[in-house]
Amino acid sequence: MKDKLYSLFLKHPLICTDTRLIRSGCLFFALRGERFDGNHFALEALAKGAAYAVVDNCLVDDPRLIRVPDVLAALQHLSVIHRKTFNIPVIALTGSNGKTTTKELIHAVLATRFRVTATKGNLNNHIGVPLSLLEMNSETQAGLFEMGASHPGEIAFLTEMVRPDAGLVTNISRAHMEGFETIEGIKKCKGALYDYLASSSGVVFYNADDPVLCRMLEERNIYKKAIAYGTEVQGVKAEVVEGVLQLNVEGYPLIKTNLAGKYNTPNVLAALAVGKYYGTDPMETANAIASYSPSNYRSQWIQTSRNKILADAYNANPVSMVLSLDSFSAAEGSRKCLVLGDMLELGSESHREHLKIVEQVERIKAEKVFWVGPLFTRAAEEKGAAGMCFPHVDALITYLEKEALEGWVILIKGSNGIRLIKLITSGVLGK
Repeated sequence: MKDKLYSLFLKHPLICTDTRLIRSGCLFFALRGERFDGNHFALEALAKGAAYAVVDNCLVDDPRLIRVPDVLAALQHLSVIHRKTFNIPVIALTGSNGKTTTKELIHAVLATRFRVTATKGNLNNHIGVPLSLLEMNSETQAGLFEMGASHPGEIAFLTEMVRPDAGLVTNISRAHMEGFETIEGIKKCKGALYDYLASSSGVVFYNADDPVLCRMLEERNIYKKAIAYGTEVQGVKAEVVEGVLQLNVEGYPLIKTNLAGKYNTPNVLAALAVGKYYGTDPMETANAIASYSPSNYRSQWIQTSRNKILADAYNANPVSMVLSLDSFSAAEGSRKCLVLGDMLELGSESHREHLKIVEQVERIKAEKVFWVGPLFTRAAEEKGAAGMCFPHVDALITYLEKEALEGWVILIKGSNGIRLIKLITSGVLGK
């Protein structure tokens, strides 16, 4: 069946998992989730133009239904078979913070020389990675895949799927602690990428400014073989000019990015290192990075009709929250407002970490602070912190509809599950 499925994929190389996005002639994979079962939509997918539907729990009789024991396992195995047919540079990256931004920067750089198939958005889990791998086609000259994890063993599993010949870990911090429990658990999980590259004689790029990553490489005896990047290694002067990061790097023209904050420096330097290794032109590399504009509300400046917003609301953990606050406190503007949403999936350390952020905010002394979510509400009330607390973002939107903000510089930072992005899309802070 697996060989038959790959033969069908070669004839119908479009994959769909959502009947709302069916494309004519595609293969529909009836995936299951906590709240849905794609098997119930298999006939709908066929009616909308799918050539075949891959199912594991569908009682209907139709020759266009491909029956397998497990649809997700079939999708993953299909991607493994497909990956093995390519003999091209394939790069994988993981880490606690900055994965998607680093991936996008590397993509921009490599695209100056190669036709690159890369992870779209943050499709970096056990479903997104195989879907991304199956996007590779005869025109692909390089692959770039982001891998995320919230539980032990996930990076090892995804790495065996991607089979990279080069890779990097952006950093290690206390993210998804609910699934890992300890920082050592995170290091072991993310370090699986290093383990794979060490065993396969692959190339490792690493941030030489990060002592945790350096020790992880030393433990695997690949420290001296790896390719370093960093402020000292690359002779870097980084500064924030008019709210965005500007870098002076030896061997490159001045790089004026569209990224907010010095905390994005290692993300840019990683892209430079990868580009140099793969032979991209320094001038084209610098231009590619300067032209990259962040999206999905990651380190993204947005000017509305009434306010200037630093949107960093796609994700949040203690390290990224601290870095965002430090950067924002140094940003230009006299009337500063903080909108901070709960940091999710921190497990037993959650309350303590939220208290630390409240203490940091108290030192910053922003003129206006809004705490959003039960975790920050509890921490702020316990500390007697300044600002207003809201149970969820909709409550804050209702308040701001009556008490409009105008002329403020606003940081919006929180985990994606808190949905602070609605503050921007709703127009409550200006169009």
